[in-house]
Amino acid sequence: MRTEGVSEAQLRQGLEQNPGQVIGPLSGVASAAVAAIARQSGDDTELLFIERATKASDPWSGQMAFPGGRTEPTDTDTAATAERETREEIGLDLAGADRLGRIDDLEGGRATNRRIIVSAHVYWLGDDDPTLTPNYEVADTIWVPASRLLDPHSYEDYRWPPVPDQVFPSVRVGDGGKVIWGLTFRMLEDLFERLGRRFSGRT
Repeated sequence: MRTEGVSEAQLRQGLEQNPGQVIGPLSGVASAAVAAIARQSGDDTELLFIERATKASDPWSGQMAFPGGRTEPTDTDTAATAERETREEIGLDLAGADRLGRIDDLEGGRATNRRIIVSAHVYWLGDDDPTLTPNYEVADTIWVPASRLLDPHSYEDYRWPPVPDQVFPSVRVGDGGKVIWGLTFRMLEDLFERLGRRFSGRT
């Protein structure tokens, strides 16, 4: 049986009724922001993810994520960071998109011992099918239906090579080992919780 997807109305209502908690900025702690970009796909919603380019010096090389990156001094706020990074990474201008809200700020960097506060802003593109032009930081882009993210059969345990003895929850989104885990997985948990939906078979 097909897992029910998410409508635009559900997404809007969930974010309007449950505004995200803002943590930063914190003195001495780096900040970053990502854009959770959604569009209409029939009676479902698709979310856009990037696959980070392979780079030996990057501990998250090859991982799936929302487009985004670190805050620069010229960014007026974290939304500006998310929008600038999205332009730079995949050539998508979010100036005309509808910003629906944000989910909770999360603290990352536990694996690298470098604290960072990450903000996630949610954007709606309607039924647009924009042309994406990934830069050198991005190996691939993928649109994933909410119904797939919410399908219990997409849920699996993931072992990150640097710590092979530890198991992390993840959701499979494509062939070739494309899985979402870690901070991005936590963001999806937060987002779907606001919509009253159980994420990837979790109880």
